[in-house]
Amino acid sequence: MSSQKPTINDWDLSTTNLRRLKNVNYEVAVIPVGATEAHNWHLPEGLDFMHAGHVARESCRKAWQNCQNIVCLPPLPYGVDCNQMSFPLAIHLSQSTLDQVMREIITSLKHHGIRKIVIVNGHGGNNFEPFVRQVQSDLDVHVFLCNWWKIGFDKYDEIFTRPDDHGGQMETSVAMALCPELVEIENAGTGHAPPFRFEALNKGWVKTSRDFGKLNDHCGVGNPEGSTPERGRQYLELACDRLSGFLTDLATTPIDDNFPMQP
Repeated sequence: MSSQKPTINDWDLSTTNLRRLKNVNYEVAVIPVGATEAHNWHLPEGLDFMHAGHVARESCRKAWQNCQNIVCLPPLPYGVDCNQMSFPLAIHLSQSTLDQVMREIITSLKHHGIRKIVIVNGHGGNNFEPFVRQVQSDLDVHVFLCNWWKIGFDKYDEIFTRPDDHGGQMETSVAMALCPELVEIENAGTGHAPPFRFEALNKGWVKTSRDFGKLNDHCGVGNPEGSTPERGRQYLELACDRLSGFLTDLATTPIDDNFPMQP
């Protein structure tokens, strides 16, 4: 992560203050959320909330140049990790608990007049889709879900040479770009994991949850070989540019009876 000293930014709830807050009419709030869990032998346990927090903050910073009504909240560091509890100090919140925390945050934001909320999710185990559907039915808000690692999937093969499911080339490259001092690449496992024994699961038309403890001893799925900081920077820049564009459009579009649909 950057070693620069923190600065006061009106788009960053962690660094702004009451005097500044009273002078901004925020339209959009961004909530990054991740997890605390193993990522192969060589990556930090906090990687999911580190990269979600970075993407959220950098996207808000870029969007603020076009519209000064966006705020980024501090990242939530815990997520759904029941299938990784065989690894030391994985921290698990049930989805219902996570949903309730998110609901109360959104209720607070609505109380303060913010009705457009973007969840930037950094952990594949967090499933917010049913929550988004329900909270929009219960509260007069518009909630948008972004799994940040999917933002640039159409360009993935132009940047990376290996697929990544968990702790492989993509996540390792991102970590090398964000927090190189926390990456111990010399200790990385191969990320080899056995397939399911059922074709339907391997084809993807039947789904289940994987117990990561049954995959291998290092909680990695995807070979990190070939990871570079440049690959990580490329993907992060692509993701942040695209997300900041969406945030700008969202912040500058009024809510009407058809929002967010076309008139």
